Amino acid sequence: MAHHKSAKKRIKVSEKRRQINKASISKSRTLVKKVLETKDKTEAAVALKDAVSYLDKTVSKGRLHKNTVARKKSQLAKHVNKLAAK
Repeated sequence: MAHHKSAKKRIKVSEKRRQINKASISKSRTLVKKVLETKDKTEAAVALKDAVSYLDKTVSKGRLHKNTVARKKSQLAKHVNKLAAK
């Protein structure tokens, strides 16, 4: 258990930030799944736009690594482009 006032505050703050980060990463995973599950090209394009926007936001906040997000965005764009070919 923390003994100093500052250490107690850090415990509270880090727990709050952990929950926020966890929720954000969960939302990004949900948005990615939504794109991958969509079979219609136009719906997938709209879902892709939302997912890319949110993924970029998570990178700017430091929740996900930029290369991880770049890889995800590439995979999603490739998926949507394959829908157009069908």
